[in-house]
Amino acid sequence: MQLHLIDGTYELFRAYFGAPPALSADGFEIGAARGLLRGMAALLRDPACTHIAIAFDHVIESFRNDLYDGYKKGEGIEPDLLVQFHPLEEALRAMGLVVWAMAEFEADDAMASAVSRVLGDKRTGRIHICSPDKDLAQCVSARRVVMLDRRKNVLMDEKGVRAKFGVSPWSIPDYLAVVGDSADGYPGVPGWGAKSAATLLARYRFLEDIPKDPDKWDVKVRGAARLADSLIEHWDEALLFRELSTLRTDAIPPFPLDELEWTGPKPGFDELCERLGALRLARGVHELAARRAAERD
Repeated sequence: MQLHLIDGTYELFRAYFGAPPALSADGFEIGAARGLLRGMAALLRDPACTHIAIAFDHVIESFRNDLYDGYKKGEGIEPDLLVQFHPLEEALRAMGLVVWAMAEFEADDAMASAVSRVLGDKRTGRIHICSPDKDLAQCVSARRVVMLDRRKNVLMDEKGVRAKFGVSPWSIPDYLAVVGDSADGYPGVPGWGAKSAATLLARYRFLEDIPKDPDKWDVKVRGAARLADSLIEHWDEALLFRELSTLRTDAIPPFPLDELEWTGPKPGFDELCERLGALRLARGVHELAARRAAERD
């Protein structure tokens, strides 16, 4: 079996800027929610997509905001987008999907936690992390745990992570700590860029293993003395930024793998689809569930 873990927050943002706007009967914007539901229905049409879960940032802030004041916040997000999170989560659950709505942690933490929990199950085949978020590259393992950018239809395995970032998955938090992540709101270490970070971390793997004395570096990096001084001067910040970029693996409680198998919609799905103006979608999902049931029999 193959597992698909969906970054619901990213998918909803993508739908908001890609799907046509639409209003519910009571006057609320629902275009993005309806677009994402259709996207999940399309994914389920793939016979290989048997087990699926979707994670949301139920609130934009997380424990990381307590660690670093500059971390990303929900300010500036369109109200028409924010109002769609909760009804969408409800509709996806009624669709029969497992939904992790995160408050203290983030959607990325939920997906990282799920990966760590199912890797030991021998029934698990390839695990698809459906998101382009570079934080999640730390979860990639060989060709078994891969990232899938559904918008570009690009698959990235461990070899692909090295090709893109110049480091192995386990070095991604250290890489982001020094390079910075503008999407998450932390700047990295002054003077460090992607090339220098990749060169040093490909050799030494973790920040603690980089010699403090640049004369002991056995790889050539332009401006080595300046980089070493900057890392020493900003060491505490680098460790903090690494903590921000390190995904948690305890964000969701343990679950049986069978819980993630999609078997069809639940009662109330049709009513929710009617409120979203998506009755045609509801019919299609029911038909798909019937075909899946017949194949299992």
